[in-house]
Amino acid sequence: MSRSKWKSPYIESTIWHQIHEKKKHLKIFSRNSYILPQFINLNFKVHNGKSFINLSITKNMIGYKFGEFVPTRKKFSFKKNK
Repeated sequence: MSRSKWKSPYIESTIWHQIHEKKKHLKIFSRNSYILPQFINLNFKVHNGKSFINLSITKNMIGYKFGEFVPTRKKFSFKKNK
């Protein structure tokens, strides 16, 4: 379900505080926050539930959520018998 148009995009307040402090790698736990044009060329570390994964923001990512670019599950593959 998408967010209502009359509401502004959801951004967690800790993200704004980290941007104004101008840290190099910003740690984000909120995967449902939107990516805004102010975040272009910044590096974020997004939490996937176990560890932090590096994510650098480009123009094509604007309007999406942080969680869409960081998978939470590993790819499964069967082991071959020798």
